[in-house]
Amino acid sequence: MTDKTKDRAIINAEESREYLTFTLGDEEYGMDILNVQEIRGYDAVTKIANSPDFIKGVINMRGVIVPIIDMRLKFHLGDAEYNQFTVVIILNIVGRVVGMVVDGVSDVVALKPDQIRPAPEFGAILDTAYIDGLATLDERMVIVVDIEKLMSSGEMGLMDQIQSGAV
Repeated sequence: MTDKTKDRAIINAEESREYLTFTLGDEEYGMDILNVQEIRGYDAVTKIANSPDFIKGVINMRGVIVPIIDMRLKFHLGDAEYNQFTVVIILNIVGRVVGMVVDGVSDVVALKPDQIRPAPEFGAILDTAYIDGLATLDERMVIVVDIEKLMSSGEMGLMDQIQSGAV
């Protein structure tokens, strides 16, 4: 590889990032693929008493206890119907393994920063703190989510435990 080719590869890598796209109801979301550890089918979970509705429970994944969050419930999109297309995306967020239940995984797309438009402000009606923006791919709209910010938010209560050493 020549120096020019290396430089071009570095510039191209910086220009676009890869996002895993997934569906919740009729909407398509995208998140940075670097946070994804694996994708697996939905399995039974062990319920945890007094946990919020969106925390379905925990699973034991190769000796690691992984909390499972139902994103449809978290985003108030109605009750989830679990079927053969329902998947759990296993994430590694700040050294913590977390699973999120989604209706399905679409594909991996490369997006350049100029393809992602800022999310419109909705005031107090809708919290857009976890939305990086909106991207249009062909004729479909993808809501780009900052999954690290969402999973480490105070209301999730998942990251406080690891930082205080309570895990």
